[in-house]
Amino acid sequence: MEKFVLKFLWLEKSIAVAIDQKLGETTSPITEYFFWPRKDAWEELKNQLETKPWISQHEAITLLNQTTEIINYWQEEGKTQSLIKVQEKYPEYLFIGK
Repeated sequence: MEKFVLKFLWLEKSIAVAIDQKLGETTSPITEYFFWPRKDAWEELKNQLETKPWISQHEAITLLNQTTEIINYWQEEGKTQSLIKVQEKYPEYLFIGK
């Protein structure tokens, strides 16, 4: 997904996801952060992507699948992993946090 950057706030009791669009060497936010498990971040992200006509259905599905992978990892073992290990495992995403 070269046109977009998935960003995650990696927190102890929650995880948040947002998407930026790449514009040359910079990025521009296209969504706010959606927090899980406080709310259904996946569903909120899906709803936001549906309001962006320049994002194809294929791109939206790919972004949602990638989000699912990271949320599942966070739930299963990521809470105990250092941010450095998470970044090493998933270098294609941007992680901010503990």
